[in-house]
Amino acid sequence: MAIGVLSSTSLCLIDRRKSFLAASNSLLSRRRRRSSIVCNSEVERRVIRRCSPFLEGVTLKSTTNLATNDWKAVPDIWKTSADKYGDRVALVDPYHEPSSDMTYKQLEQEILDFAEGLRVIGVVPDEKLALFADNSSRWLVADQGIMAMGAINVVRGMRSSDEELLQIYKHSESVALVVESPEFFNRLAKSFISEVDKRFIILLWGEKTLLNSESIKNIRLFDYKEIIKLGKENRDLLLQSCVEGKDETYEIISPDDVATLMYTSGTSGTPKGVMLTHRNLLHQIRNLWEIVPAEPGDRFLSMLPSWHAYERACEYFIFTYGIEQVYTNVKKLKEDLKRYQPQYLISVPLVYETLYSSIQKQISSSSAARRFIALMLINGKFLLEKQTNHPYIFVFLDWLWARLVAATLWPLHNLALKLVYSKIHSAIGISKAGISGGGSLPNYVDKFFEAIGVRIQNGYGLTETSPVLAARRPACNVLGTVGHPLNHTEVKIIDAENGEVLPDGLKGIVKVRGPQVMKGYFKNPSATSQALDGEGWLNTGDIGWIAPKSFTGRNRECGGMLVLEGRAKDTIVLTTGENIEPSELEDAALRSNLIQQIVVIGQDQRRLGALIVPNKEELLAVAKKDSISSDPSELNKDEIMNLLQHELSSWTSGCLYQIGPILIVDEPFTIENGLMTPTMKVRRDRVVAQYKDRIAKLYK
Repeated sequence: MAIGVLSSTSLCLIDRRKSFLAASNSLLSRRRRRSSIVCNSEVERRVIRRCSPFLEGVTLKSTTNLATNDWKAVPDIWKTSADKYGDRVALVDPYHEPSSDMTYKQLEQEILDFAEGLRVIGVVPDEKLALFADNSSRWLVADQGIMAMGAINVVRGMRSSDEELLQIYKHSESVALVVESPEFFNRLAKSFISEVDKRFIILLWGEKTLLNSESIKNIRLFDYKEIIKLGKENRDLLLQSCVEGKDETYEIISPDDVATLMYTSGTSGTPKGVMLTHRNLLHQIRNLWEIVPAEPGDRFLSMLPSWHAYERACEYFIFTYGIEQVYTNVKKLKEDLKRYQPQYLISVPLVYETLYSSIQKQISSSSAARRFIALMLINGKFLLEKQTNHPYIFVFLDWLWARLVAATLWPLHNLALKLVYSKIHSAIGISKAGISGGGSLPNYVDKFFEAIGVRIQNGYGLTETSPVLAARRPACNVLGTVGHPLNHTEVKIIDAENGEVLPDGLKGIVKVRGPQVMKGYFKNPSATSQALDGEGWLNTGDIGWIAPKSFTGRNRECGGMLVLEGRAKDTIVLTTGENIEPSELEDAALRSNLIQQIVVIGQDQRRLGALIVPNKEELLAVAKKDSISSDPSELNKDEIMNLLQHELSSWTSGCLYQIGPILIVDEPFTIENGLMTPTMKVRRDRVVAQYKDRIAKLYK
């Protein structure tokens, strides 16, 4: 740990600045904690500042010999990127007021200013700040500014419930709140603000005058620009002090310091605070290029919440390669794909499912000839589950047959590309790859994009692993898998009954170990010990198997790839003793345009059932087309039930198990009603609990 001494002259300079701020604004008059500075020309006092050594190296003389990629803390990446790509545009944020573009140099300076502004208002290392806001350029600056001065951010988005935000704030021991907008603050003021201790509030966007005046009495309030201004002015004083040859006492952030607390959104149970260190996140930054070989100038479209581990780690990584990131949202996604023509889209499976449905509608409305050409080519290469080493003659014949089929279909594929697929490509961009993570990518979506020439690379990870554990590489993008493990990552499959390690090819519980695995759950040692064993292996709770190595045949490049088959806790056990993974049936059923959402049920029953949220517009369209109902504007319950049962039996016919009774649910599962996580996964346990009485009647 490097330590220096701040001279009495420099102390006086900084203290005078702080005294001026206190007198002019009365915002800095409270007792300073731990980092207080007292000017005394005769007595020197040590003032500890924790810093990202490479980012703030200009004021830290002992770090001048650091290599450009010798990062100790996540914010160190901004110095490297600013040096390499200074005047390149890093961020485009078109939908906030004011809209903004920022170069890499501007972004670095704004992060430095925000970090120093936090120091000026009294934040000290290891304190926790709740950052409750959505995706934007200012979110990124706040996130990195908090990290850069050694504090810990606790992140969540606006779509979370007030109850969940209150629980997170209290459990994390946060001392202050950084919030998105006046509207969001006023929402929280009704049920949240009076319940918690808070030293100050920072408003990222909007005007302070729009805040609920009753809720901010006796609370120090800053807007984003004020924090930046305070930081910039104090940095100027510090830099001048350095020029004059005066030193400062500081600590260097350790790679093992906690950088952030991320509360799992979990489809069941109470959120737990995942402690991710700088080392955890730096592993992702240094190793994701094999998955996404980004180049300077590549454009990424960003719509996931920035506090989502997947989006967050990917953002940090891509900014080290000089890319341009454009912020969008669900409403603007389709328009912005066409407008910005991104090389990459990093998103969750639901987004690709939505794009799939939209493209399918376009194809269905085209001429019969175009529809035939487009749909007959929807096929892809999947990893074969049964891998056998056949004689070489068999392998050769298989290879020859595959080449003959490919040669036969090639002219048709080129025709489809010209007539149909090229229009799709111009509408969605994604010229290099769409990266899918944060959930299970349905096979039919995977195959569809492969067929139309849009590469989708599927990956796998958890919040507890920062998050990426494995992903498909561009040169080995085998559908049906989540690819090979990331560098320095170990994966093993264990028997759920006896804990023994299983050989490749056999299905069991996935365990992982590597530099990206969390430090533990905050204030929850029992949950930590359940998830992490003494040797550092994390139990993911997922069911999967590792593809065996094969030296011949079509699976010869698949050895070591990970294949997932569901969550252990989602497994449905029937009274017949059969264990069933519901995801296969749900993925198959969701291919129907008539089914908007589905949850397969059946725990401790003799047969499977399902809760279905129908797509009412599509139901009416089908009813009108097939003259099913006498009233084209409305369907009765029996007509809806018959249509849905027919769809289910049609789309799930290829599955091993079939769905019996179904329950029609009128209200969709949403984040707002608590039936989806903020990362858009259905909370299976809450759905079942909410409809338990109707489910009981369904099985009677």
